[in-house]
Amino acid sequence: MADTIRGAELLVRALKQAGVTRIFSLSGNHIMPVYDALFASGIQIIHTRHEAAAVHMADAWARLTGECGVALVTGGQGHTNAVAGLPTAQAGEVPVLLLSGHAPLNELGLGAFQELEQARMAEALCKAAFTASSAETIGQDVAQAISLARSGRPGPVHLSLPTDVLDARIEAPALPGAAESAPVPMPLSPEAAAAIAAAIGAAQRPVLVVPPALCTPAGRVAVAALAARIGLPVVPMESPRGLGDPSLGAYAQALAEADLVVLLGKALDFTLRFGRAPAIAATARFVVVEPEEAVLARAVESLGARIAVTAMAGAAEAVGALTTAASPHPNAAWADRLRAHIAHRPDAWAALAGAPDGPIHPATLCQALRPFLDAGPDTVLVSDGGEIGQWAQAILSAPARLINGVAGAIGPSIPFALAARCARPGARILAVLGDGTFGFHMAEFDTAHRHGLPFVAVVGNDARWNAEHQIQLREYGAARAHGCELAPATRYDLVVAALGGHGEFVERAEDLAPALERAFASGKPACVNVLIAGQAAPSVRMG
Repeated sequence: MADTIRGAELLVRALKQAGVTRIFSLSGNHIMPVYDALFASGIQIIHTRHEAAAVHMADAWARLTGECGVALVTGGQGHTNAVAGLPTAQAGEVPVLLLSGHAPLNELGLGAFQELEQARMAEALCKAAFTASSAETIGQDVAQAISLARSGRPGPVHLSLPTDVLDARIEAPALPGAAESAPVPMPLSPEAAAAIAAAIGAAQRPVLVVPPALCTPAGRVAVAALAARIGLPVVPMESPRGLGDPSLGAYAQALAEADLVVLLGKALDFTLRFGRAPAIAATARFVVVEPEEAVLARAVESLGARIAVTAMAGAAEAVGALTTAASPHPNAAWADRLRAHIAHRPDAWAALAGAPDGPIHPATLCQALRPFLDAGPDTVLVSDGGEIGQWAQAILSAPARLINGVAGAIGPSIPFALAARCARPGARILAVLGDGTFGFHMAEFDTAHRHGLPFVAVVGNDARWNAEHQIQLREYGAARAHGCELAPATRYDLVVAALGGHGEFVERAEDLAPALERAFASGKPACVNVLIAGQAAPSVRMG
């Protein structure tokens, strides 16, 4: 048997060939052959407490590193748990490879242990989902999956791993080269770039919008280069609140005045109110650059005669080509107007800084956090949760930002923060989340403790599912608000301390800064549990 190799070992070799150095995983029967093959392989396992957390960590790792994040879980219920994390990666346009153990091929249809149609379960949430069919082709499966996840509109891909494929011994085939796991380019043609540049130059009030795929550190650098070249803000959209995203200030008001909307890989969807008036003027024209034929066709059908230019290309490629092709826009007053609307924040927020009286306002909390994000070029802000997440995104900024994204599902912030620490070992990592969010993955503080991954999580504790509570108040009235309460003043800080971390409990605004200083100085995974007043998410308007 010396001349043979197991399928699991071929899998690991293919992952290494693709540049994978870290896998986020929760162990289980079906994947123990892979664990054995990973022994002394040079690929580190971050062993989580829930499979969805492993997917969220792979997601955040991909966003920060530009690599394909890899999550490895067992079959059956391990797979179903992991699938819950896929919508966030899918809507966030993040390249993630979900590897799931699977019942053996030779027992399918016979009632095998944890037998499920796993690929069919995942396919609606992935660019592709399939099951490995042989040890001979498993290396090619991995390379193709990673390449697909990173190409066009990035997104998750799923590969199920039957145990008999993992255990099969074969003569070692040649592995795919590193190039086979690279993204397939989708360039914007020079003719299309010139046509788009001409349309922008001819418009009086153009706006440019880019998708979640470019809300990464590398993507923001490329977007900034285009903005500098063209002299106009280029707006990244990654929030489930769409044009109501408070981190965009009063941008929605300016957008309503635009006469040309340029979508550089940004899908025309609910976040843009489907391009309809009054959010976007009925007379405004559109440039639509899309990596997916179906999404482009949908936009063309919806917009009809409002279409000015269409093209097939990846978002990053389109931004790069347009940076070369475009000229500075002549309407400097419009550019200034856009910038002013995006930067606008109500003066009343600044007045809440350090406010000592009464329950701590979310704006008071976020103003207290601002100095702690001025900690170098690698600092990462993680923001998650309903209303508190919107306050954080409106007030706080950092060189890198991770949010729960267009999917709108809360819960990934603690796993995101762990992965951020993995990706940036020397950086400051600050997560801001709600008390509802904390409950999803609080056990991952144990993961952080075991793996030595310190970060600070600030929990805005308003003792309710506040986003839903605000809907009840707005739609049905206070007298009918019920069912969204959480226990008052729950000691999430003590939970974290019990799991090996550091905890702080804050009830007064003047105690925020000292508590944060102690949390960062602890060198441990830390929770600063802050009792706040339940407030609706901010809505920003000028005038």
